[in-house]
Amino acid sequence: MQSIILMAQSSAAGSKEGGGWQMILLLVLMVGVMYLTMIRPQKKRQKEEAAMRDNLQIGDEITTIGGIVGRVVTVKEDSLVIETGADRTKLRIVRTAIGVNNSQAEKQQAEREEAKRAQEQARSDKMEASGKPRKKSKKSRDDE
Repeated sequence: MQSIILMAQSSAAGSKEGGGWQMILLLVLMVGVMYLTMIRPQKKRQKEEAAMRDNLQIGDEITTIGGIVGRVVTVKEDSLVIETGADRTKLRIVRTAIGVNNSQAEKQQAEREEAKRAQEQARSDKMEASGKPRKKSKKSRDDE
């Protein structure tokens, strides 16, 4: 970023004639970088959150942006009813107050763990096929 600023200063100080297009190019470049680093990721996050809110189903466990954890009982167009706590208190909240769909997050976590286990299994199968001795894990060394 400092090199961009130094280029702008040197082009402005170096020549007064024909230097305007360089300044405009530099400004366009800076706006492009800001768009790619700040605006685009935020829009992507907003789309993901909207999709999560639209895909809520009865029985999903959610956490609101205020920290209330509950299970979805009724789904309406712009609001939903959740049950919270052991006494099954029902609360009506708007969709935009939903922070996390815990049911969906648990599914994604389980998928990640399964993929990790499959990758480790494939790696150990490859090691056995190549004839290399398999390293003993810390747990198996402790057992001996």
